[in-house]
Amino acid sequence: MSFHIVTDSCCDLPESLTASYTDFHIANLSFTIDGQPAPNSFPAKEFYNRLRNGSMSKTSQANPEVFVELYKKALSQNKDILYIGFSSALSGTLESGRRAKEILGNTYPDCRIITIDSLSASMGLGYLVDQAVRLRDSGKSLEEVANWLESNKLKLNHWFTVDDLFFLQRGGRVSAGAAWFGSVLNVKPVMNMDDLGRLIPREKILGRNKAIKRLFEKMRDMAVDPADQRVFISHGDCIEEVEKLMDMIQQNLRTKEFVVNYVGPVIGSHTGPGVIALYFMANHR
Repeated sequence: MSFHIVTDSCCDLPESLTASYTDFHIANLSFTIDGQPAPNSFPAKEFYNRLRNGSMSKTSQANPEVFVELYKKALSQNKDILYIGFSSALSGTLESGRRAKEILGNTYPDCRIITIDSLSASMGLGYLVDQAVRLRDSGKSLEEVANWLESNKLKLNHWFTVDDLFFLQRGGRVSAGAAWFGSVLNVKPVMNMDDLGRLIPREKILGRNKAIKRLFEKMRDMAVDPADQRVFISHGDCIEEVEKLMDMIQQNLRTKEFVVNYVGPVIGSHTGPGVIALYFMANHR
């Protein structure tokens, strides 16, 4: 029996991709701009322009009621559910999904809901979701897909850099002093997602171009069979620099297939304009 796949809006997958998915649902986290609720359809480019012009954005996790409504769509068809959620180290949204399972358990006792903590964010989560859809549609069972995710999620690398440290400071990722000195000295952090699903600063690089090159170097040094990989990249409205990164990867690693999209407003509220994130498979994070 086939099953439905649920994720949340922090997957940042392009609509051109998700439009082809069947039995698939997205739980939307919410955000405000300058205190005003923003629709989930808010254009990403306009969002980043607003941030550049001084607007403030705040985010909220999806509550259990959002998941209850989504789950009912599958459960009412007697279909099982695989929920692949945004890292529990960064949001309480995963717990909302678990709570919805508890709420509906007595009403639909014969249906299964498996929850996967992706320990991933943005298109790292999106990568796992896309792989889950592909595996399901190739005939894999709910248990087989869930097992693949658990076995491989800590092989999925997230390496990224930001252009404006003050957005990380607002989220508590760097101190105010570090943000000020970093901006004055043009220091750009290179960060990754660790095995606990946390964003960890790993290196301090002098200059934007060198920081972007360092992302390529991480993939060069770590990726397994990079020429055969389908590489994901998300960004904060800086497509020209993404194209330079792609050129480096294509020319040196012979990677042919890329999926590129904006970092959505929920995560982008904390990383700001200019973030670039690269996702690829390796033996470990």
